[in-house]
Amino acid sequence: MYRIDDEMALVMTTDFFTPIVDDPFDFGRIAAANALSDVYAMGADPFAALNLACFPRDALPLSVLTDILRGGHAICEAAGVAVIGGHTIDDPEPKFGLAVTGRVHPDRIFTNAGAAVGDLLVLTKPLGTGIIGTAIKQGHADPAHARTAVDSMVALNRGAAAAMAAMGANASTDITGFGLLGHLLNIARESAVSLEIDYPSLPVLPGVHDYIAREIVPGGTERNLVAVSPEVAWPVDFPESARFLLADAQTSGGLVISVPADHADQLITAIEREGAPCAVVIGRVVTSAAAPLIVRAG
Repeated sequence: MYRIDDEMALVMTTDFFTPIVDDPFDFGRIAAANALSDVYAMGADPFAALNLACFPRDALPLSVLTDILRGGHAICEAAGVAVIGGHTIDDPEPKFGLAVTGRVHPDRIFTNAGAAVGDLLVLTKPLGTGIIGTAIKQGHADPAHARTAVDSMVALNRGAAAAMAAMGANASTDITGFGLLGHLLNIARESAVSLEIDYPSLPVLPGVHDYIAREIVPGGTERNLVAVSPEVAWPVDFPESARFLLADAQTSGGLVISVPADHADQLITAIEREGAPCAVVIGRVVTSAAAPLIVRAG
């Protein structure tokens, strides 16, 4: 964040990664939506972006790069964001993303600090994109499951952010590479609270539980689980498959919004009206306990 004056601050962020789907146009769309998400999570309005692309020009036709850039531009156009330039380098492995600039009033910035005891936690996209992405890479994904996951990843967090700004909230974050638990841990630490997560309430993409049962799990998800587990109070006999879902490394996931309980219904209605993929209460903020994160099985 960079404060310009009493009326405006800039939010600047960047993100790019290797392909997680086969279709280059979809890859461009997913990468762009993912890069824009950090700006939305802070309540800011993105308005300009720079393309960041790595491409093996001797291994793939340039038409593939064209399709990637077209996909990214389509998402930026839908978001009202101007792509004003960028940079491309020759690289053995394709990569794509954006450097994004947004604007926000300095007094209306949302961060992952500020969650208050008694708040409810609202999630705006289903979980499981990391697992389905791995199934796609391994050639095991059902086409319907793959399409649903792509639709979720290209959905902008714009509507959820607009609802959050209109209704108010105490804290927010987007859910990406560190998984649901990893990003919630940041809220717990920055806000000096603990968070309870109701596992049965979590929205999940179709097919995810089946892929986990078949041991189709990304390496990033496994690493997330190892890293976050010491900070979690798990239910007795809680299965590893369920833990993988909670730690799944998301791409272009939804927002988690910490909102006062008496405003939660209004926020959910506003999010649904804005057309977000979902708006589900998945837990609550409690007084700091023995563990920052507490998972409830029922």
